[in-house]
Amino acid sequence: MSAAERANRNRRSSRRRGTSADSVKSKTPHLRTVRETSAGGLVVDGLGGPEDKLCAALIGRTDRRGRLLWSLPKGHIEQGETTEQTAMREVAEETGIRGSVVASLGSIDYWFVTEGRRVHKTVHHYLMRSLGGELSDADIEVTEVAWVPLSELDSRLAYADERKLAEIAGQLIAEMGPSRVGETDAE
Repeated sequence: MSAAERANRNRRSSRRRGTSADSVKSKTPHLRTVRETSAGGLVVDGLGGPEDKLCAALIGRTDRRGRLLWSLPKGHIEQGETTEQTAMREVAEETGIRGSVVASLGSIDYWFVTEGRRVHKTVHHYLMRSLGGELSDADIEVTEVAWVPLSELDSRLAYADERKLAEIAGQLIAEMGPSRVGETDAE
């Protein structure tokens, strides 16, 4: 018997057993697709100072397998907020650090399934300068927070997309130089 004949026989026998793609598809519930938009940032302490002293505030969350995954703080945009305002609010809520936006780092978008929905999420990220505050993991969604040297972000951040944003942040900091990075929006 040829490979084509075996494949056809298998297809016919699977239909008889009720396991064809069509019957499986009809039993699978249709997932509603929703779009979500969030914002967050890489808040850096020491901007304008020596490059080897620059640190970023990261959050650690425990995943379903019990692993601590380090990432950038971020969250949902509230009604009436700009993405920049959301980024500053979320960084403060999740890390305890107040920051101001220095530059856009770009956006990440991804898909996931939760609670019977397919979610297409877009997250806008910003490079932010630390204005003060004290590290705090008071946010219920956060397991730990830490100041991490910029040179260690590539090995600490759990997600490749966020590691790429950290790389972009490093390039922006280098291009701007110490005098420009230290400026605030009010200056």
